[in-house]
Amino acid sequence: MDERQDDPRKLYDLEFPAPAVYGADGDGPVLIHALEGYADAGHAVALAATHLREALDSELVATFNTDELIDYRSRRPMISFSGVEFDGIDMHKLTVHAVRDNAGVPFLLLDGPEPDLRWEQFTTAITALAERFGVSQVVGLNSIPMAVPHTRPASITAHGNDSDALGDLNRWGNPMKLPASASMLLELRLGQAGYRTAGLSAHVPHYLAQANYPGASAALIQAIGKVAGLDLPVAALENAAEQMREQIDGEVASNAEVAAVVTSLENQYDAYMRAKNEQASLLAADQDVPSGDELGAEFERFLAEHAAEFDGLGDGAFPEPDDESDTGPDDTQGRDPS
Repeated sequence: MDERQDDPRKLYDLEFPAPAVYGADGDGPVLIHALEGYADAGHAVALAATHLREALDSELVATFNTDELIDYRSRRPMISFSGVEFDGIDMHKLTVHAVRDNAGVPFLLLDGPEPDLRWEQFTTAITALAERFGVSQVVGLNSIPMAVPHTRPASITAHGNDSDALGDLNRWGNPMKLPASASMLLELRLGQAGYRTAGLSAHVPHYLAQANYPGASAALIQAIGKVAGLDLPVAALENAAEQMREQIDGEVASNAEVAAVVTSLENQYDAYMRAKNEQASLLAADQDVPSGDELGAEFERFLAEHAAEFDGLGDGAFPEPDDESDTGPDDTQGRDPS
């Protein structure tokens, strides 16, 4: 039998010597998992993870063997051609880094593409890493397209096996069956192994699900701070979000049809916020929810023409994510709570 099937820990290579990840008080680190692909509308998960690695001190802890986990035919790596010969390839990377927050508190960050294969072995491998480094808490990041306007702050809905740790963050509240992801399975298995787990889902305007949406990334990082007690930077993401909003506002102001749809989304959002104390749900609003199609050809044309500008926002703070993420408005809307 393949050695990797005998021991799932063979799916990754550890750096030696391993960086120190215990805090000054001896507490084990928080493990944040940010897997791209299934629920990464607006590339918010990828942007958040890359921002944390780039904005804070980080050291590589482990590198996963993507040959064992990724189906390259479904997510093909990009290869470069000089005009004469192939001269490089950008292979997918799935890694764990030890990162220190603004106060010097260490945490672990797992990020990269969601595995296509060997989910159970992958979760067993992550559990082995969690045991090795004394992980104290596990937090997963996701972003989903929702009927929310870009003119309002990005909101977060949370879930987990310790409700008190989630504070005043929104909850889903309704039982449901839905297609699983590797991130969901990871949260389930680590919870079954006795770890305190949480999942944070940012809401991205469904009409911007294919563009970079740094506002949702900033909201995710702020929510991590609340749930895990980490001091994390968000200024660069907030600045990028403001630039993006200004550009979209300009198009909305010049198009009455688009402005009407955005206004409808604003009214729905504001009504939800007013009814929040009554446990209203964005997924079960009484009024009609405008679909992404209602934005019509005008908004699609605008986004296509300005795609390069949106993708470039905030490049000084984080590079662009993989454009081959399979997240889209029809991929997760209204059915993915994590």
